[in-house]
Amino acid sequence: MAGTPNRFQLIQQFAVTAAQMQAIETRIFDAGMPVAALMEKVALNITRHLLSILHSEYTSTPVNLIGVLVGPGHNGGDALVVARELLYRGYRVLLYSPFSKHKPLTADHFRYAASLGIEIVEAIAQLADCDLIIDGMFGFGLERPIQGDLAQIVETVNSWWNKPVFSIDIPSGIHTDTGLVLGTAIRATKTFCLGLWKLAFLREEALPWLGTSELIDFDIPVTDIHAVLGVSPDLRRLTPELARSHLPIPLPQNTHKYKQGHLLIIAGSRRYTGAALLSGLGARASGVGMLSIAVPESIKPLLSFPLPEALIIGCPETDNGAIASIADHINLDSYDAIACGPGLTADNVSVIQTVLNSHRPLVLDADGLNLLAKLDPVTTLSNRQAATILTPHRREFKRLFPQLNHESHTSIEGSREAARLTGAVVILKGARTCIATAESVIINPESTPALARGGSGDVLTGLLGGILAIQSLRSQPPELSAQVAVWWHSLAGIVAASDRTELGVDAFTLTQYLNLKQLLSHFPQFTPDGNIPRYNN
Repeated sequence: MAGTPNRFQLIQQFAVTAAQMQAIETRIFDAGMPVAALMEKVALNITRHLLSILHSEYTSTPVNLIGVLVGPGHNGGDALVVARELLYRGYRVLLYSPFSKHKPLTADHFRYAASLGIEIVEAIAQLADCDLIIDGMFGFGLERPIQGDLAQIVETVNSWWNKPVFSIDIPSGIHTDTGLVLGTAIRATKTFCLGLWKLAFLREEALPWLGTSELIDFDIPVTDIHAVLGVSPDLRRLTPELARSHLPIPLPQNTHKYKQGHLLIIAGSRRYTGAALLSGLGARASGVGMLSIAVPESIKPLLSFPLPEALIIGCPETDNGAIASIADHINLDSYDAIACGPGLTADNVSVIQTVLNSHRPLVLDADGLNLLAKLDPVTTLSNRQAATILTPHRREFKRLFPQLNHESHTSIEGSREAARLTGAVVILKGARTCIATAESVIINPESTPALARGGSGDVLTGLLGGILAIQSLRSQPPELSAQVAVWWHSLAGIVAASDRTELGVDAFTLTQYLNLKQLLSHFPQFTPDGNIPRYNN
């Protein structure tokens, strides 16, 4: 469906550590790019993006006076060039640098800014009347905590809660790799990440400090990126182009329902009737050719009306209204994929045992994961002969893998280790959902708090199960189905929240926003060279 990605779309997939970014920049400078020339290029691109935002987003509250925090290194040099360019465009600029010494190039720009008449202030309090603050104190690679007088400066800026703060590269005080706060940190309204996404932007720990984020491209040669990261890095961002390239469309002209996959959902109970319905509605949106849903006999009539196209299979049930067994009533081998778990309750582990013994691709979610946790997940999953996709949130993940050090393992490292131990694809859900295999992790950088609602995961389970059923007939790796489903589900939440606010997106409402044509119309449009490519994190 998607064509070959252009260069800017391609580099959106990459994420780098501080050491990797340093290695890439070293290659650029060793090849002959002057540091001063690159600083000018980066800062001019920042200025263009900044002006675009000011002209489009700050029309009702015009920005006239801009304060610039200048650090001792090249991040401060970038900020000084931006300050100069803003002066040329009619803005009044105030400079504040709490450092007595600066790197030579930054010192040159400071001296030139003063020669232009840009006012230099002596105290952070003198920026209190500014309409906007630009944070250029520390870029990538900061290791030492911000303390003492510098910490007080940061806290003063943060106390101006109604004043927009734009950080250059990364908010000062955020560790580039871990996303953790080093003592204290600037709480940015927007962050302009330079060249390539830093790893912190994929860490949930950094999200409260980043604000919205935008990548400022300065034309790093792809050959240099590949030389440091490899052609297929083991850590990538999930971009719209990447997800679109794996969509199971267009359909063959001569296809029919039996070629479009048959999904079996095993879900629901008398207590959690809605879980089965939400999963079914998610599966419906996937375009799967046939859909069967196994539920306790007593709730079968409740699903037949809203899902008339589905085959609703009534199963024997326990006294508590949960599925008692499926072994004698369903031939699991007749399906192309199985999604199991939403609303099952933890009453009967035999249901999960039966499913795990099947030879069909399997999605396990919710109570399916809770039941799996009782069965030695590592050994059980390692022995499966078919693909397995797990979709835990953080608490479910801890129950599944108590042997991992959850204090030191972040989502990225933890999900990868779990995938390595089990051979499963692990979708660790969160504000930055990780899709891990034993070899790689892809992180979805686009999400919304609107998805933090009960039932949202049930919708994802059905959508993922449907895509998996379709793609299994095409011999596609299960992680590709996971990528498509996570992106699709997340984008539906984002679009729904934009229409109804984050508080107005319940799980049922989410299912009404899974229409693929509607979602495709919300893709960022990358403009031709010479215009500003806008892409928010």
